[in-house]
Amino acid sequence: MAGQITGAEAVLRALEAGEAITMVLVDREKDTEHIRSACEVRGIPVEEGSTNDLWRMSAEGFVDALALIDRQPVASLDEVFERGGTVWFFDGVTYSTNLGFAIRTAEVSGADAVVLNVMKTHEERRTIRRSSMRADRFLPVVYSTTEEILAAAKKNGVRVIAVEDVGTHGPWDEDLTGDVLLVVGAEKEGISDAVLEAADACVLLPMDGFVPSYNLQVAVSVVAVEALRQRLQASVKK
Repeated sequence: MAGQITGAEAVLRALEAGEAITMVLVDREKDTEHIRSACEVRGIPVEEGSTNDLWRMSAEGFVDALALIDRQPVASLDEVFERGGTVWFFDGVTYSTNLGFAIRTAEVSGADAVVLNVMKTHEERRTIRRSSMRADRFLPVVYSTTEEILAAAKKNGVRVIAVEDVGTHGPWDEDLTGDVLLVVGAEKEGISDAVLEAADACVLLPMDGFVPSYNLQVAVSVVAVEALRQRLQASVKK
């Protein structure tokens, strides 16, 4: 799996070699003191997980440690857009469980960050974290306002691509590579007028049923996988 080093021995070697590790996840039920000590010396944050957590996240099955590389899991709004890459904006999405699922999909598909414009209580953020399988540990999830998000995107030359039923073409007909802000709105209200007006492109998902819209998770998943496909294809051509 991209972006990870698996196994305690491999993680320790990478730490000793000074590789660009940004976080280490260890099995709380195993003796990983040597890795914890090495991380402490280098100022690298350590997260604990269950044996099952690491099994689910590892590309190699059961391991006692995983290291996150080439991704910064914490950032301010300005830092998110300065770094660029693939950023998701869930515009006006209020249901905490939906947000958690969407954040998990963003992380699995290799997104660089998520930005939100709906403030959440501590309890609601706990629900989001649980629903995301705590995927918010591995990429920045930044709360801000619509105005600040759009301003930061414009300042850093990030293309805004909306996913809405007023779109003119499918996501597979739009360039989703480079520095992009992918926007999906709440199921009832959709994307706000301010964001649609600021969008550089608007794509839509084909529908052929009586119910007039897909579930939020479908829209996020389809576009996330297509964006990942395009990025992988672009990297092969380089």
